[in-house]
Amino acid sequence: MKYNFDEVINRRGTYSLKWDGGELIKEIGITERYDEDSIPLFTADMDLPVPQPLIDALHKTVDHKIFGYSIFPEEYYEAIQHWFSRRHNWNIKKEEIIYSPGTVNALNIAVRAFTEPGDGIIIQRPVYPPFTAAIENNRRQVINNALKCDEEGYYSIDFEDFEAKAKDKKTKMFILCNPHNPTGRVLNSEELQKLAEICAENDVLIIADEIHGDLIRRNLTFTPIAKSTDKGDHIITCTAINKTFNVAGLHCTNVIIPNPELRKTFIDTMGFQLASPFTISALIAVYNEGEDWLNQLKEYIDGTMEWVVNFLAERMPHVKVRIPEGTYVMWMDFSAYGLSPEEVHDRIYNKANVLLEDGSMFGEEGLQYQRICIPSPRPIIKEAFERIAREFEDLHVGVRPPLS
Repeated sequence: MKYNFDEVINRRGTYSLKWDGGELIKEIGITERYDEDSIPLFTADMDLPVPQPLIDALHKTVDHKIFGYSIFPEEYYEAIQHWFSRRHNWNIKKEEIIYSPGTVNALNIAVRAFTEPGDGIIIQRPVYPPFTAAIENNRRQVINNALKCDEEGYYSIDFEDFEAKAKDKKTKMFILCNPHNPTGRVLNSEELQKLAEICAENDVLIIADEIHGDLIRRNLTFTPIAKSTDKGDHIITCTAINKTFNVAGLHCTNVIIPNPELRKTFIDTMGFQLASPFTISALIAVYNEGEDWLNQLKEYIDGTMEWVVNFLAERMPHVKVRIPEGTYVMWMDFSAYGLSPEEVHDRIYNKANVLLEDGSMFGEEGLQYQRICIPSPRPIIKEAFERIAREFEDLHVGVRPPLS
């Protein structure tokens, strides 16, 4: 089946966080302005239609007319196993798969299950804000192994700093984001193996958020960290259909825990969890029949990213951006304009009325950046960038102001 991702589907009035949640969006500090003319591109869900087999499966579930407590059938586990074996050459045992109603939920459970108040947890900023919240809200300490960024906007790991921080006796956990959000780096096998070895040598547990692992650019390969090393007993991996198939509202994360002792501790801390029949039927449908849709989606997203890079090169050449290796977010550096982060924000959010995410939300390393989620119909993306470009066309390149 050929999907039309250029179709603009009106999401207003459908309980959509990004299209209907104006008051909440203002309350949490994303923007001061939100109205009927706003273009929200700040949150990581798609404005694109889901696979037809998923729609058919959910219709079948609805037509049954009863939505009671549900079990996880064999087909659920087999769908997960076949997907990761087929696409990532990763063999997962049924007993290693633990359902969680969301990845952020799973991260918080892991922090509480495997660390104590005051323990240190490594993250790599700029990084997805809930990582910091999961640490600080549970009274643990953030240990920042900041990623290094070169002149071309390419990010890499400071391994010397990482190893020094892993050796600190108070460091008990490392939360890995791969593919990395927001920089889009997809770590290679050598990098992953090195991280795994350092953590194993220093008794540091790895919690790997790999939920963007299916959303990588054409001709690139994603390797789960658990597959990159024979020292996987200290690795817990979060996988999900939420980002891949645009079903964040169905809350379906699967946590892969090979170590039986860690698995029991995680389950005991989380407590008994069941998924809805919609979540179960959705996962089976997309992992068994969603591959053709995903391949078309990736082509479309790649094309949109190429359009963004070309548009910025022509209309806003002082914005530094590169096509990310993975994810569907783009990380844009506005520092060459010589504006403060607040001035950049005002021009984009209040004047252009386009809602992105301020880079400061991802750590001080992101102060001059903006994150945009681009899996929307291309006409929406084009209108958003036209608006933004008009607000910057009168500016001359300045000197980066002091970051205070």
